[in-house]
Parts: sequence; structure tokens; C-alpha cells
Amino acid sequence: MSRFVYRFGGGITDGEAGNKDLLGGKGANLAEMAAIGLPVPPGFTIATPACALHDERGPGFRDALAAGVAEGIAHVEQVTGKRFGDAADPLLVSVRSGARVSMPGMMDTVLNLGLNDATVRGLAAASGDARFAWDSYRRFIQMYADVVLGLDHGAFEEALEIAKEDKGVHLDTELEAADWERLTARYHELVEELWDKPFPQDVHDQLWGAIGAVFGSWQSERARTYRRIHHIPGDWGTAVNVQAMVFGNMGETSATGVAFTRDPSTGERAHYGEYLINAQGEDVVAGIRTPQYLTRGARERAGAKAPSMEETMPEVFAQLARVFDLLERHYRDM
Repeated sequence: MSRFVYRFGGGITDGEAGNKDLLGGKGANLAEMAAIGLPVPPGFTIATPACALHDERGPGFRDALAAGVAEGIAHVEQVTGKRFGDAADPLLVSVRSGARVSMPGMMDTVLNLGLNDATVRGLAAASGDARFAWDSYRRFIQMYADVVLGLDHGAFEEALEIAKEDKGVHLDTELEAADWERLTARYHELVEELWDKPFPQDVHDQLWGAIGAVFGSWQSERARTYRRIHHIPGDWGTAVNVQAMVFGNMGETSATGVAFTRDPSTGERAHYGEYLINAQGEDVVAGIRTPQYLTRGARERAGAKAPSMEETMPEVFAQLARVFDLLERHYRDM
């Protein structure tokens, strides 16, 4: 196979929904959504056959993928108008797995990749929000240290809890820019203590480390056990999806969450899902904060007090409803 990288977004779509064997479920659906005009953040998918290449060659797998990954990054840069590693206004990306069938929680993800001691200051200046920048950097170091470097996740969680105790607060959202900057410095110390080397500052080294870790997670014990239970062939492999970051942790006007066009429990056609204000994806699954409902009706049926997105962010909810409608029409007409 001569091609491993497939771009999406910004008017370019190299794949489609029927390519799940090649692009994984996530990659194929990202390509399809981009193709029908949804505002999908640009990115690229490294196809599933590259997973076997990673297993066979180890670090040498980069040689076969280098040109395609460079093309993919250039595509994201062109669409976003940002540059990967630019100290003034950096492009940040997420790196996610995507097998042809859903394997929730089994494989790894890295967010905010592209931050280092220089780009974090550029992000703070470009966004006008130092708290957001340092919060994103500490999240990145903590996630990268766990997923890519294989360091003790608990050591970083303990440092975070100590920072909150010292400040006299209970929630992450109560910490300020200076608090996150101090915690980031402590995270750097932890990496050196546990890894015997400084945290990687070269953004391209960061990217290759994350790609290798996501491919490697296909062979993790938890993923192999899941495949055995669900009769998923081990030679399918996973794709890797690299995509421009969008940020749910930029204050009270941003959010993260998950949404469905059906109620997963009943199959009812309905806007269904949960969200968290001023958060990133791992906050939803970590259980640190309780997600809120998307719709007022769902909140009322559950007897929940926290307001729904429909109530707190009506314009955003209306945009989400339009996306749902477009998806419904597209798949009905296929």
C-alpha cells in the first residue's frame, strides 16, 4: 500500500463513510461529515494498515509515514492559518484512535499536542487568556506523560490535588493562571524525576510519540481483552486521527460534550447528550464534574437542577440542532 494518510476538512476530503476498514469508524465518519459541509475541524487520518507497520518496524514505521504526515500537517496549517510549533500563534492538535468498530475507553488519546515552554506563551498572547493557555499545557503534560511516556498518572493527580488544597478550592475551574503555571512547573519536575529526561519540547517529536502510542494501544492488555470478549480480529488494527484542536476550556462561553441524534437507550429520535462548560473531553469521562443535559426536557425528566445547554447556550444549541437536521437528511437520502 503506497498511501497511508487521508485528509479531511477545508474543502478537501480524501475518504468517505464506506472506508471504515481503511480509515476506522471515526476517520470515515469525519471524512463523510466534512464532505457534506459540516464545520469539521481539519485533520488527517493515518489508515489502519499503518498499525501493523508500527508493530512490525517499531520506531522505523516513521520512515514510511513521514511524507504523508508532513502533508497532513501542512493541510491543517493551510486551513487554520496557524503553524505547528509557531511560538507566536501555535497550531495545536488532538491525536485519537479509531478502529473500524467502536472500542470505547480501550485505546489512547492525546489533546493539546504542540504546546511547549515557548508556544504556551504564544497561545496565551494570541488568545488573550493566560489561564486557558496554562490550563491546556498542564493537561497536555499530564496526558502525554501517562499515554506516551508511560509515567505514573497518580503522581500528577496528586500534584493537582495538592495545588487545589494549597489554594483552598475544590474544583479545577477555581484555579487561576498563576496556579496553573506553578503546577506546570511541578509537572516538568515530575517528568524529570520519573523519566530521567526533560519533557519533550520539539512538537514533531511530540506528534510522533503520540502516533506511536495510539498505534501501540491497539496491543494493550485492555484492548486485547476487549477484542477477545467481543470477537474482534486482532489484525484489523486501528487508525490514528490527527485533528486541529478546538477548545472547551476557554471560560464560561465554551464547553465540551457528546451528542446523539437518537436516545441510545430507547432509539427515540431526539437530541440527546451531555455537556460541561469550561472543560475538555477527559473531564466528562473522569467523573470529577457532573455533566449537564443538552435539552431542558431531559433535565426536567431526570430531576436535575443544573441548567441544560438549551437553557444556558441557546444559540449553540440551535447550531447543534441544525447539524442534527443536516445529518438526518443526509443519511435518509443515502
